Amino acid sequence: MDTETAPVPPRERILKAADELFYRLGIRAVGVDAIAEAAGTNKMTLYRHFSSKDALVAEYLRGKAKRAEALWERLETEHPGDPRAQLHAWVKHMAEDVICRGNRGCAHTNAAVELTEKEHPARPVIEAFKRAQRERLSQLCRGAGLTEPELLASELHLVLEGARVSLQSVGPEDLGARIVRIGEAIIASHSPK
Repeated sequence: MDTETAPVPPRERILKAADELFYRLGIRAVGVDAIAEAAGTNKMTLYRHFSSKDALVAEYLRGKAKRAEALWERLETEHPGDPRAQLHAWVKHMAEDVICRGNRGCAHTNAAVELTEKEHPARPVIEAFKRAQRERLSQLCRGAGLTEPELLASELHLVLEGARVSLQSVGPEDLGARIVRIGEAIIASHSPK
């Protein structure tokens, strides 16, 4: 019996095309015509699902945030009841993720740089994502019994943000190893004496 796969609905195709194009080329560089073409649809269909390009950008970033949430769940599954091990695994994962081939950094950070208008519908999505990421780090640091957990979370977050920018400006040479060394040193500096 020959089973056919169900066709991908237009909304999903549009989001997939937007995800690939926005991340690879930048939000401002990609128009709705290019997204519609890559999705195998037309602008009318795109606007039927998204009221504007700005609304599509916000939804694209919500999707990226949901995928990022899966990492926290994976860390909990791999190291149940061990926040310190989860934190060390997070550092290693971030080091690997930053240096991945084709990685252009954090989609939310890239969007924040491009979308300077405070009233843009994606701004609250970006800000909520960044706050949530720091809060998850703070929770791990608190759970691990580390001193000044909010400061430690901010320090780790800033190292990651800086590493992503450094990758874009000077390249990946030894970057992953440096992220791990710096992250581990920062964590050690917050260990109770």
